[in-house]
Amino acid sequence: MNNLLIAPVVLPLLIGMVLIIFHTHIRLQRVLSLIALLATAAVSVQLIHQIHHHGIQTLQLGGWEAPYGISFVGDMFSALLLLATSIVAVCCLIYAFPMMGRKQQKLYFYPLFLFLVTGVNGSFLTGDLFNLYVFFELFLVASYVLITFGGEKRQLRESLKYIFTNIISSAFFLMGVAYLYSITGTLNLADLSLKIAEVGQDGLITTVAFLFLIVFALKAGLLLFFWLPGSYSVPPTAIAAIFAALLTKVGIYAIFRMFTLIFYHEPQITHLFIGILAALTMLLGGLGAIGYWDLKKILTYNVVISVGFIMAGLVSLTPAGITGSIYYLLHDMIIKAMIFLIGGTVIHLTGTSNLKEISGLIRRHPGLGWMFFIAALSMVGIPPLSGFLGKVFITRGTFEGGTFWLGAIGLVASLFILYSMMKLFMNAFWGEMILSEEEELGSTKGLLLPIVLLTVASLALGIGAEGIAGYVAQATEELLNPSLYIQAVFD
Repeated sequence: MNNLLIAPVVLPLLIGMVLIIFHTHIRLQRVLSLIALLATAAVSVQLIHQIHHHGIQTLQLGGWEAPYGISFVGDMFSALLLLATSIVAVCCLIYAFPMMGRKQQKLYFYPLFLFLVTGVNGSFLTGDLFNLYVFFELFLVASYVLITFGGEKRQLRESLKYIFTNIISSAFFLMGVAYLYSITGTLNLADLSLKIAEVGQDGLITTVAFLFLIVFALKAGLLLFFWLPGSYSVPPTAIAAIFAALLTKVGIYAIFRMFTLIFYHEPQITHLFIGILAALTMLLGGLGAIGYWDLKKILTYNVVISVGFIMAGLVSLTPAGITGSIYYLLHDMIIKAMIFLIGGTVIHLTGTSNLKEISGLIRRHPGLGWMFFIAALSMVGIPPLSGFLGKVFITRGTFEGGTFWLGAIGLVASLFILYSMMKLFMNAFWGEMILSEEEELGSTKGLLLPIVLLTVASLALGIGAEGIAGYVAQATEELLNPSLYIQAVFD
């Protein structure tokens, strides 16, 4: 039993509830929100330490033994994602301090921000399928409100698309939960794994597996990403950054958890289908990234590409592929927050997201330009930056697993990323300066600190990869060996 497991959920939830009462006290909200997220980061580090030395940690709420009670389970995979979530959330929150208007900050921005983080953290830690649905709904409800901050007409149109899409996927999620419970009589993830292993993954259970795949593919933007480019380009920068960094990643996490712990018996059917979705996602996302001249659209289509690439590692079901997916997932959470914050800062300075109307920003803002250049190289996979190891391991895993075609498409997708990010860099930052200092619509005061912190985190993840190699290896072993998860829950 480990009471630390509940802290990443309880801390932001309770402080968010308190901040509802003090929603007009901006300074108090800022301080308490930051304390909650920093405390969550500290707990995540402690959890990683405990899991590394003592194995998977579990907590049965109310003293009810599994599978009858509510289980929280922390393995190395979920603990690493918790830490990355905390880092991203802290940086996006700091960025929001000067960028969000006072009126918006008083409209429950900070409680909603904390509730979103609560739902994400809970999704990573829950050991129960129904509670996974509950935590999904918690962060989705918070995101429904956050996406409308700003009140523009375009936001209303895109937010309706986002809300309707997620409501439909949530309905399918609930249907999948009901079907699975009717078949197995349990919703505990570890118990589900045991039950399905005993009876075998027959055609009906495989059909239910596809239902869950559709649900999580919608939420992750795996092929079914029609809602994503518009939805992630309309909110204020701090909100768009945390959406890009976290929300699709919860869908990815859910697919990894379900298809390594529960639905892993028919990989020639389920995982092959995931591979096809991943390939199409990378190709279509790449075409979108190179086809647009709008800064926001280029960045959001790069979110789509990364979803497909991370899935390629899962499809291989090899230690190398899973290791690469974990490395790349951690890298992608940090780097997507970083480039969205940089992109938002560029728009804040120039008043436009059209690359044809921006030029030469690196002359007056060299720090911003070179940090974007580092992020771009990292996304492409240039050593020793954070994206390198993930790309190498995923490509190796796809070749070892016999899915050469998927590895090849992943390499083509890297070329799409290279072209789109260099186009963005050469047009926005390079060249002659168009705007004079007086013509700039804003300043970078207070905006660079969170971007610098994310840059440092990205560099540390790449240059210091050896320092986390043992943790990633443990996460890979736990994902590929479901008995470790099951034994931790029932012991």
